[in-house]
Order: sequence, then C-alpha cells, then structure tokens
Amino acid sequence: MTPRQLAFRSLATVIAVIVVAYIVDFIVLQVRKIHPTATVPYESLTRTRVLAIPQKSGKTEYQIDAERPTETLTCVHALFPHSGFPPCWRLKPHINDPIPMTILAPLNFPSPHPALSSPHS
Repeated sequence: MTPRQLAFRSLATVIAVIVVAYIVDFIVLQVRKIHPTATVPYESLTRTRVLAIPQKSGKTEYQIDAERPTETLTCVHALFPHSGFPPCWRLKPHINDPIPMTILAPLNFPSPHPALSSPHS
C-alpha cells in the first residue's frame, strides 16, 4: 500500500467515523425529544450581556449592555450542534464571557461626484 493510498484510507475512515457519530447523536436526540424534560434535550440559559470595549490606552472597559442587558440562549444536550443550537458542553463554559466590541474607523471614500467632494464649489 502506497503512502497516498494509506492517507486516503485514513481520511475516509476519519470522515466515516464522524458521519456515523453525527447520525447516532441525531438519533439519540430524536429519542430524547419524545420524552423531554426542562433541560433535556434543549436547555435555555440566561446571561447578563457584558460588553468588552477597548480603550485608546490599551485597557478594556467592561459595561453591561444598556439596550439588551440580559439574553436567553438555547443549547442542545448532544455531542454536535443540532437545529441551529450549539451543544451545551460548548456553550456553558463560555456563557459569561464578555462580548468583544471593536471600534471601526470611518472610511473616507472619494465622492463619485466632483461637485459633492469639494466644499468650496
């Protein structure tokens, strides 16, 4: 067996294992949906939205979001994401992470109309 064939078979095996794991995870989720509880298979988590705002000095200021101070996130108790929800094992450790904010400098594009670009016309 050449190294190229070995690499191809290894990659095909890894892909097959991931596909089978996803299918089994999906079937288990469907079975758990038949008899749901408050936290199985979906769980709602509420968090306080904390914004991490970088300052010009290089420090970061933290503020609670004034527009939406709290947020409810839904996760799924599964190995993989399903129905557009992340798995709870991934979301829970990061639920209280601050939301990084970036300040973008305005872009100065030249005006396509010369009369509009000159204030002294």
